[in-house]
Amino acid sequence: MAHFKEVSQQSSLHPKPAGLVLQYGTAGFRTNANQLDHIMFRMGLLATLRSKKTKATIGVMVTASHNPEEDNGVKLIDPMGEMLTSSWEGYGTQLANTEQEELLTTLKDIVEKEAIDMSHEANVFVGKDTRSSSASLSQAVLDGIKALGGHSKDYGLVTTPQLHYMVCCQNTQGKYGEATLEGYYSKLSQAFSQLAKNASNRTDDQKHLRVDGANGIGAIKVRELESHLKKDLQLSIFNDGSRGKLNHQCGADFVKVQQKLPIGIKINPGDRCCSFDGDADRIVYYYTDSKGLFHLLDGDKIATLISSFLKELLNEAGLDLKIAVVQTAYANGSSTYYLENTMKVIVRCTKTGVKHLHHAAQEFDIGVYFEANGHGTVLFSRGAEGKIQQLAADTNINDERKKATFLLQNTINIINQTVGDAISDMLLIEAILAIKGMTVQQWDTIYSDLPNRQLKVKVSDRRVIETTDAERRAVTPAGLQDAIDDLVKKYKQARSFVRPSGTEDVVRVYAEADTQENADALAHEVSLAVYGLAGGVGDEPKPLH
Repeated sequence: MAHFKEVSQQSSLHPKPAGLVLQYGTAGFRTNANQLDHIMFRMGLLATLRSKKTKATIGVMVTASHNPEEDNGVKLIDPMGEMLTSSWEGYGTQLANTEQEELLTTLKDIVEKEAIDMSHEANVFVGKDTRSSSASLSQAVLDGIKALGGHSKDYGLVTTPQLHYMVCCQNTQGKYGEATLEGYYSKLSQAFSQLAKNASNRTDDQKHLRVDGANGIGAIKVRELESHLKKDLQLSIFNDGSRGKLNHQCGADFVKVQQKLPIGIKINPGDRCCSFDGDADRIVYYYTDSKGLFHLLDGDKIATLISSFLKELLNEAGLDLKIAVVQTAYANGSSTYYLENTMKVIVRCTKTGVKHLHHAAQEFDIGVYFEANGHGTVLFSRGAEGKIQQLAADTNINDERKKATFLLQNTINIINQTVGDAISDMLLIEAILAIKGMTVQQWDTIYSDLPNRQLKVKVSDRRVIETTDAERRAVTPAGLQDAIDDLVKKYKQARSFVRPSGTEDVVRVYAEADTQENADALAHEVSLAVYGLAGGVGDEPKPLH
């Protein structure tokens, strides 16, 4: 086991601070960059083992997404471009927290448990975002891969979704696309160009989109894409990283949470704008109206636009395919009502977290999933893609069916099905608005969001709260759900739920109602119930008004 000897020597160059404990969560590891060197080295080791186990290429992305610039993080990408399987997240946590002298024992345990043949070749793709710490941290990942005798390909600066895409292309032997940035830009821009041909008489104003790049990797990559778009879309890029700080008062998370414009962006009423997050896997749209009021179009609005477009195309093509929208409990009640009652689309609710949405979307012919924060994509089953291709090859269909099938084919090509991708989602949204001849205001009026409020309550132990029904009902502590039900009855069009945070000892409270005043009052009253029944700490929650 010569490799283990190499690991032993190399790991002393990436020592673990004694007593530091971190957990591999939904987004991998994320914390202050100074604490991550040993983690990166060890994730290089884990990716190499995962590659030997799956006999496929694995990805490792160095990023902390929408976190502040001083943080960093790392996540592994499985063979089809999906997130690391849950059973291996535990190994990530185990490896991260093993003290230096036990590292080899832990590695050998994983090899034994998973019956890994160490003679198999290992291939790992590595990418990083623009943080100042990313260069040295991604080098630590490469050191880990090399120590176990793995082969690595360093893509350097890429968005998270681009690395997911590369891994999928590599493991499908190019069926999904070419595993290069040029291949990615060509596939998406060609599909966009084909879709844009079906939009009639667009003015330059209608082709213009303002993009807030969060001072991150997305800004750089959207610039690279621009040259491929020809004149089909005109982009003005703000917060491009030349001056501002990553994610500071800009980016999708800031805009969604603060409900206001990012800094550094100048707009006129009705101008169409979007914001990416730090690693470009989330997108939200927005505009200001003639009164200067800010309007946000979040993941719910995006899912509604995309699913209604797909539903219309399926009807026009005469294809009987099951389409569903997957949401979490945080989806606005108005969006759920509109999808179920107006669009007649199946709506499935899952627990919070992209992984849960992705799995649920795989159960349908076409699954559209977006979290309210703007992270999401569309999944087409193999069967659905097959039926669309089959119809496209049929020379006996009429022009309407032919056109709808052509649009469906190009929609499949414009979407990054591996993971939420701000660049791909942006192109799809722009294509749909162009084809439908819709302004951003018209899109916004598809339905009106119910006023809502989210609050946090500090508790001594978040585990006292257990939920069911996709986190919409509390099972414990006793009496809490009854109290919430009674409070909800006091208000019109109201609902509320509580769920424990995944990372800290707080309980998250969500409430919506017919007016903002009522949503605020309900959220406060539910917070008091949580504080009283679930072991609140510190001061009692104060009313919002």
